[in-house]
Amino acid sequence: MAKVEIMSPVDVAWLSMEEPTNLMMVNAIITFDQPLDFDRVRQVLRYRWLRYHRFRQRVVRPPVPLLRPYWEDDPHFDLDLHLQRIALPAPGDRATLQEMVSDLMSGPLDFARPPWKFILIENYGEGCAIMARIHHCLADGMALVAVLLAMTDFYPDAPLTPGEPADDGPMAESWGGGLARDLGDSVGAARAAVGGLLRRARRRDAAVGLGEQGAGMGLAAGRLLARSPDPHTRLKGKLGVLKRAAWADPIPLTDVKLIKNAFGGTVNDVLVAAVTGGLRHYLVDRGDDVGDDSGGLEIRAAIPVNLRRDDDNGKLGNRFGLVFLTLPIHIEQPLMRLAEVRRRMLELKRSAEAPVTLGILGAMGLGTDAFREFVVRMLEPKATLVLTNVPGPPVPLYLAGQRIRDLMFWVPQAGRLGVGISILSYAGNVHLGIVTDAGLVPCPEEALAGVVAEVARLKELALAVAASSR
Repeated sequence: MAKVEIMSPVDVAWLSMEEPTNLMMVNAIITFDQPLDFDRVRQVLRYRWLRYHRFRQRVVRPPVPLLRPYWEDDPHFDLDLHLQRIALPAPGDRATLQEMVSDLMSGPLDFARPPWKFILIENYGEGCAIMARIHHCLADGMALVAVLLAMTDFYPDAPLTPGEPADDGPMAESWGGGLARDLGDSVGAARAAVGGLLRRARRRDAAVGLGEQGAGMGLAAGRLLARSPDPHTRLKGKLGVLKRAAWADPIPLTDVKLIKNAFGGTVNDVLVAAVTGGLRHYLVDRGDDVGDDSGGLEIRAAIPVNLRRDDDNGKLGNRFGLVFLTLPIHIEQPLMRLAEVRRRMLELKRSAEAPVTLGILGAMGLGTDAFREFVVRMLEPKATLVLTNVPGPPVPLYLAGQRIRDLMFWVPQAGRLGVGISILSYAGNVHLGIVTDAGLVPCPEEALAGVVAEVARLKELALAVAASSR
């Protein structure tokens, strides 16, 4: 008899938000300077990816209303149906790869099978790329990046041998840093307040009751629900099916730390301020009125915050909440913008928003379709973009015998948002990626270029400060 597991309420929430115009998929791209051996890639997936039994299971939706979907062993599981091999057309450059990645991420997965897929893309320059597509109901970005990294090695000729099942075992090491960790560490008090509730939710697999959280949780929920809608900009609107993805050249982490050391704050403060400045440049270049240092346009970014406990590390599923950071788009002066972002980040770290939104997601998973639609419509106006920052390894890694040159990922824009910006650190560099709705932002690389330019501008100011102090 096939193994059956009831899906957790939070995982159900991410499954239920799937729409043709906003697929709930985590997409990742990994690039290499040298070609990969297809058979070896297949063996890596067999020995390391499939150690997690969940990747052999498919989603089953019961016909009876209010019964939760469940995981069922796929009786016809075939690895070859989840591993594709395609050739990148000429000229095989980054623009061509970005176009292919955009087309691939615009299409859904087949839910008749386990909802994940890997695509080996050959003829990318002198090397190749791997694109991974994994549905959010399987796990959140933190968990999936860890599983992806668990397939890698520290040296090229590491042996490939079968391992023990890793359903509940440790995944890749957490290397520290990152906005998610920075905020996650700061919600310790809120997490402690809701700890008993979360434990009860895990025991009985039930929704988090927002009315039982105490004054802090209730206040955070009230503030969240009372927030006014984000203003209308060209970044926000009705979504279409086609998406556009882009990523920038890596930024040396030393440059970001130079800025941090000169002006205070954290690495994350610097990167968020750069994102804010980049979006300002994008809007101003198109003639939009965003205001000035005295006041004007502000938009919110939904930021995932890891709420895993130590004993949750290494497990699939979704265990994160969201906080909503207001980006001061109107501020023109980069140092004023950095200082204001830093102030707002410190304020968010004292907020209980993350556990509250985790509770909302759990309630969505237990509710009716009508209730889930109500929640999405309630949260949809309150943000313009999703902003994620996931820490990666500080040293180069190898996959299937070849050194990973660059890697990037994108999480879905939950709440029918049209822009997602991702930050990932790897081997001493910061990697920036963006995914947009093609109808709203048809040239996302231009928005990303503004972010990179803002980092360069802050670096110049930091160097000037360093020179003046000598």
